[in-house]
Amino acid sequence: MHTVPTASNSITLRLNINNRPGMLGRVTSAIGRTGGDIGAIDLVEVTSEFTVRDITVNVRDEKHGDQIVKALAHLKDVELVNVSDLTFLMHLGGKIEVTSKFPLRTRADLSRAYTPGVARVCLAIAEDKSKVYSLTIKKNMVAVVTDGSAILGLGNLGPEASLPVMEGKAMLFKEFGGVDAFPIALATQDTEQIIAACKAIAPVFGGINLEDISAPRCFEVEERLKKELDIPVMHDDQHGTAVVVLAALINSLRIVKKKPEKLKVVVSGVGAAGVACTKILMAYGVKHFIGCDREGAIYKGRTENMNVAKHWYAEHTNHEGFKGSLEDALKDCDVFLGLSGPGTVKPKWLKRMAKNAIVFAMANPTPEVMPEEAAPYVRIMATGRSDYPNQINNVLAFPGIFRGALDCRAREINEAMKLAAAEAIASIISPSELNEDYVIPSVFDVRVSKAVAQGVIKAAQKTGVARKRGREQKAAG
Repeated sequence: MHTVPTASNSITLRLNINNRPGMLGRVTSAIGRTGGDIGAIDLVEVTSEFTVRDITVNVRDEKHGDQIVKALAHLKDVELVNVSDLTFLMHLGGKIEVTSKFPLRTRADLSRAYTPGVARVCLAIAEDKSKVYSLTIKKNMVAVVTDGSAILGLGNLGPEASLPVMEGKAMLFKEFGGVDAFPIALATQDTEQIIAACKAIAPVFGGINLEDISAPRCFEVEERLKKELDIPVMHDDQHGTAVVVLAALINSLRIVKKKPEKLKVVVSGVGAAGVACTKILMAYGVKHFIGCDREGAIYKGRTENMNVAKHWYAEHTNHEGFKGSLEDALKDCDVFLGLSGPGTVKPKWLKRMAKNAIVFAMANPTPEVMPEEAAPYVRIMATGRSDYPNQINNVLAFPGIFRGALDCRAREINEAMKLAAAEAIASIISPSELNEDYVIPSVFDVRVSKAVAQGVIKAAQKTGVARKRGREQKAAG
């Protein structure tokens, strides 16, 4: 199943074109016939004999880009000078850097920032460790920690290959939440060593965002760190996804006029995100779940292809003991959550769902079922993609969650804080704006992070995990 050309696969072609009428049209037609989506066309140089142009083209993938290059190679009087991959260009030298907040221009500056003046600050923190929050980067610094075992949908590629993703995560923290974050890619996939490493670096950070750690190890790593550290720890692949899914469902239910406790929810993919989504929906009041993997339904007593996460699922869901396939599970289902892989659901299966069906197909880049295929059968459709309505994207959640947790100096991120975050995201869309193609706000809506942070702070204070309250919190913000 092919995806459409997107900006994430953009190339810039530098072409030396014979300077005579109609040549640019020949070039653009060749690109168009090959399925390329032309963006900018920039003029670099003009002479009486030739023009040099940079043409930016969105493509589907690297193979598609190669096809366009070959098509241009067959054009007479057109020379391909260079091909640049814009995504790779963005990554040259890394995407983030550390900068100083104050200039060092004089001896006085140096004496205050470093020795001898810094010694007095060290002694003040040694006497009262809580001052580390006010006198160092800790109060606004999050570690983005991975072992490289579950990178996006690519699998176990190791710590080095994880760095571009972790750098991107740090960019999102800063851009959308004003949170300073730094990537920590660990050269180990041993659970105990990961836990030990996080505990060892904790003095520097006000929070830890676990990222791209495979199930079921991610469950133990998070649970242990939450118990053994006094700073907020969250595995975003689980809980960021779950928060945004709940936000989208809250607004979807307002449209279809259904109650959480009456829903039948089918979950395809019972991994880290699938379990976390189920748990947060349970906390919201949903009671009836059937989880499915490649073998079919997860049920109590099943022994094939089971692990810790699936055993939990078998104990806490599917109370009727359904043992059939995903197709059969969709009968009279109100909500489908796809957290598995591309093409998992055939469009005709959706006919079996209940009236006003809700489908969140979140496999990336190709969802379990494409929106245009599902359209005849479902009322509300959401995916993880930016080129369709209702994008379920973790960036709506984690920057604001950590912003709020850091600002109130929370000891942890608990269930109440996550529920508050989901409600805050859902609240951004007013009743007059709410419709089938707009159940979740844009990731670029500047209101989201602030609303999430405020909701998280209130929930943290209400549940007693905030170490800053009232006037102190207001001053800090």
